[in-house]
Amino acid sequence: MPQASQVSKTKETSELTPVKETVIAQGLNCDDAGNLNQQQMNQCAQISYKEDDKKLNQAYQELLPKLQESRRKKLVAAQQVWIRFRDTSCDFERSSVEGGTLAPTIYYGCLGETTQARTKKLKQYITEAAN
Repeated sequence: MPQASQVSKTKETSELTPVKETVIAQGLNCDDAGNLNQQQMNQCAQISYKEDDKKLNQAYQELLPKLQESRRKKLVAAQQVWIRFRDTSCDFERSSVEGGTLAPTIYYGCLGETTQARTKKLKQYITEAAN
C-alpha cells in the first residue's frame, strides 16, 4: 500500500493567543497493520480506496471511446447509478458501527472492495470491445 506523510503546522486564532496544531511528521506504513492505531488504519483504508478509485476511472476512460454512441450513453447512465449504489451500500455497511472509530475503516474498505469489483467488470467490457 502507499505511504502518506503528515506535516507540522501552526495555526493562529488571534494576534494575542497563538494556538499550535502540531502533527508529527512521519511516514505511514500501511503494510505494517499490526503497528497501526485506529486513526492510522482509517487513513490507510482511505488511501487504498483512492488508489482503487484511480484504477476504476482509468478503466472507465479506456472503455468509453471503444463503445458505439448508444452503448456509451448506457454505460454513463449505469455508472452514475452504480456510484449511488456503492455509496449508499457502503453507508449502510458502516452504520453497523455508527459513530465508532472503526466506521471509516469499514466505509473505505467497502468502497474499495466494491470499486475493485466494478473495475474488474469494466476491464472485462474492454476485452469484449476489443474482440
